[in-house]
Amino acid sequence: MQIFGVDIGGSGIKGAPVDLDKGDLAEERCKVLTPHPATPDGVADGVKQVVEHFGWTGPVGLTFPGVVTGGSTIRTAANVDKDWIDTDARALFSERLGGLPVTVVNDADAAGVAEMAFGAGQGRRGTVILLTFGTGIGSALFADGALVPNTELGHLELHGHDAEKRASSKAKEDNELTWEHWAHRVQKYLEHVEMLFSPELFIIGGGVSRKADRFLHFIEGIKAEIVPAQLQNNAGIVGAAMHAAKES
Repeated sequence: MQIFGVDIGGSGIKGAPVDLDKGDLAEERCKVLTPHPATPDGVADGVKQVVEHFGWTGPVGLTFPGVVTGGSTIRTAANVDKDWIDTDARALFSERLGGLPVTVVNDADAAGVAEMAFGAGQGRRGTVILLTFGTGIGSALFADGALVPNTELGHLELHGHDAEKRASSKAKEDNELTWEHWAHRVQKYLEHVEMLFSPELFIIGGGVSRKADRFLHFIEGIKAEIVPAQLQNNAGIVGAAMHAAKES
């Protein structure tokens, strides 16, 4: 069974048909740059471009980098335009895609669901936390396999700032940090999250998961196991498609 998944991020909008039996992309993904400012209309146009690239005419699952309530209403917009707040995202995207059935879910939650089903979290019980490091820091919290949605742990305060302002991969690039220096910031963040939630496992997702060998060995003193996401930066696309299949 195939469903189309789209992952909307602060820097890129990427999507592809997903083989839900394998938990992997059925075709090579298409990616377009997220417009700046990332307004609802601009992002919807980007999503349309990605979906039309494949000539897709079936259900579409989308992720969004913020809190999504009731399966449609956007409540936060830390790394996109503030006009998103209170937008009915499902109605917007469905209209732009010519009436196709659409579902919308938080981006990190989607990535976490995919990793728990097909990746690094398979079969893991207890408390598992996936953290996506990109333009911001997304989070997905699982208790014995059940998702606690919209946790937004990237906005925990760390040294007087939103954690993602210090420890996201964008912060690494903006401040021209070495992998080691950035890893020490990530370690401080993980120590804070571990103090609050005592997870058995941290899954590190986002684009940096492809480069785990560059920084994970610098992170010390964390009691939880720390592993890179196995689906890497495709986890959001797969999770978006899984959510669409569940809701359809």
